[in-house]
Amino acid sequence: MSKIALGGDHAGFEYKTAIIDYLNANGHTIKDFGPFSSASVDYPDFVHPVAKALETKEFDFGILICGSANGVAMTANKHQGIRAGIAWGKELAELTRQHNNANILCLPARFISLETAIECVAAFLATPFEGGRHQNRVVKISCS
Repeated sequence: MSKIALGGDHAGFEYKTAIIDYLNANGHTIKDFGPFSSASVDYPDFVHPVAKALETKEFDFGILICGSANGVAMTANKHQGIRAGIAWGKELAELTRQHNNANILCLPARFISLETAIECVAAFLATPFEGGRHQNRVVKISCS
């Protein structure tokens, strides 16, 4: 099972709570970096710690949830070695792993159902990176 760091903002709080229950029930080790309520917050305060936890290899994957998923993805992708991909369906969650070796899944809570969000999480975690022709492209993502 994987070690997974989670975070987001107030719009993603309810989904994050349900996803944590799903991950725990499926044997994953998790750490919730917040927020811890649906009160309005600034998502970078929670995204940066998740990204840093992956950069240091303390965790295998991250899951970030906000209203549109754009803000959390933009913030996470500022970190070297982070490849955060947005998914609003199972197929996109699979492709971001298969083709981009994404290590953070970003979910738009205001635009997908909780059922779809959990399907995305399951697909993301179950899908390996294909490597091959995609490896060269992934290497070129980093600016360093």
